[in-house]
Parts: sequence; C-alpha cells; structure tokens
Amino acid sequence: MLTPTEFATYSRWVGIATVVMAGLTALAFLLRWGVRFRFVGITGFLGVVTVGLFALSIVPIVHTPVPGAGKYTLVYDNGATQVVITVPPEVTTETLEATLVQAANDLFSLGRLGRGGDRLVVIARTIRHPQPNVSEPVILGVATRSLSDRTDTHVDVKIL
Repeated sequence: MLTPTEFATYSRWVGIATVVMAGLTALAFLLRWGVRFRFVGITGFLGVVTVGLFALSIVPIVHTPVPGAGKYTLVYDNGATQVVITVPPEVTTETLEATLVQAANDLFSLGRLGRGGDRLVVIARTIRHPQPNVSEPVILGVATRSLSDRTDTHVDVKIL
C-alpha cells in the first residue's frame, strides 16, 4: 500500500512530465508538426494523472485493519445512515465484534452527511437454514458510529 508521501513524490514527477509535455505541445504548434494534436491529448492525460496523484497524497484511501475481523459482504447500503452486512453463520462473538468495527470504519464517509441522522448504523446478519429448503435471515449484531465527526473513531457494538 502506498503512503501519502509516495503519492506526493509520484505527483511531483508526473507534474514535471506534464510541464515538459506542455512545452513540447507548444513547440509542436509553433512548428506545425503533424502530431501536435496527439501532444494535446497526452498533455491532458498527464494533467489528469497529476491531479489524481496529488489528491491521493492529501487524502489517501487507507483502511486500517481491525485485529480479529473476519470477512463480510455488503448486502444493503442506503447511502446515508444504514448499512447491512452478512457474515458466515459460524462466526464467533469476538470475530463478529471486530468485523462490525471494521465495517463501520470501512464504510464511513463524510458523503453520507445531509441525509437522515448523524449516526452510521451497521447491521450484521447471517442466513441460517433450520430445515432443508428453508432460509431465514438472523440479525447478529449492530454497530453505530458518528457520521458528523471524522476524528471520533469510537464504535458502539451490540451483539444480539
């Protein structure tokens, strides 16, 4: 996983390449080279890559792993305050708690603000089969965390 410092370094080098290519593009237009419009495309592409790398150096996409968390699958997300995940039926209580914290941290986004409440609710469920050809969803636990405060990493977990 790349660090913000590495993204900044790559951004700087691609930015230099963008400036060099812009100079070549200007020269191509002055000398009326046949490839001048290709240079425009290359310069534009390098500009987009530079901006993207610079953005990643400011706000990296990093998910901090929670020790003991298991795998989960996103089942439902209303884009605001409610998320439902599914976990394997044989999950232990400790793994479920860590997985709920992991999901609450992974799915946190300030873009969820403005709709509904100020708490993200993550519901963990599994599918049990009490009889052949019969499936029933079972809610195993609920985790909530703040959506309005990015620095508040406290997650309330209730195992049902």
